Amino acid sequence: MITARHTAFLAARLLVFVFLLSSMSNGAFAQATAVKVVPAELSELSGLFIAKENLIFAHNDSGDTSRFFAIDAKGNLLSTLYFKGDASKKHFGVVDCEDMAGGPGPVKNKNYIYLGDIGDNSNNRPYVTAYRFAEPGKLSTKMQVEGEKVFLKYPNGPQDAETLMIDPVSKELIIISKRQDTVAIYSASLFFKNGDTVTMKKEGSLFLPGKGLAKYVVAGDISRDGRQILLKTYLNVYYWVREGKESIAQALKRKPTRLPYTLEPQGESIGFTPDGKAYYCISEGKNAVIYRYNTPKLP
Repeated sequence: MITARHTAFLAARLLVFVFLLSSMSNGAFAQATAVKVVPAELSELSGLFIAKENLIFAHNDSGDTSRFFAIDAKGNLLSTLYFKGDASKKHFGVVDCEDMAGGPGPVKNKNYIYLGDIGDNSNNRPYVTAYRFAEPGKLSTKMQVEGEKVFLKYPNGPQDAETLMIDPVSKELIIISKRQDTVAIYSASLFFKNGDTVTMKKEGSLFLPGKGLAKYVVAGDISRDGRQILLKTYLNVYYWVREGKESIAQALKRKPTRLPYTLEPQGESIGFTPDGKAYYCISEGKNAVIYRYNTPKLP
């Protein structure tokens, strides 16, 4: 989530970058396909997970209740899914949900959805929360889903974060902090029990070029096979290919490739398609456009 004090700055930076991009003759930027706008219920969309080619799970930013949504690739609302949040968070049940991912879990060969209530603009939350849901086999217009939650603590005190990813290779949940000049990479095992409190491990750090909003890491994803990694800032999308048995933190030490990205008003979500051959980006805001891009061909 971006605060009010950054709004004017973001608008100015976007105008500058739109001008620069319009002046570039880079054909890669033409790869974006504007699919459709998202439904009104997702006007604060902050995270997404693409479960199937025509099924996207997504959620709103802070201020919404403990729920998320299913839409198709054309932006049609398929389902609103409600879950039991944290009772200590009053009527909302959640504080600031910022990202969503999919991957393995406690039952072998079963797919799970992970939702990260990890935003902390004031850096004062004693813990953040990740929720896990079995991917529903059948959707209805409104439905209740049962989930598990894990309370996550940082080893070096509260951090603001908007990026939650699932590593299918190491079976870990990965969180990347947002605002620092050099952001931090944290991990926790996926083999948690409902209600556990876990202190995450700091795996490494990541320096991205630029200043201010160009450095804020606001979304990320790891492909289903674990080979590809995406990170998104307000101004760029970065891409890595994992080599051998290296960890996510080790892969992120290499220089990334900057991928095509149509600047969005407040783009805070990104996700791979199940086959890893494309990725989607969606912004917050009314009538936000669903953009689809091709990923580079793997060697």
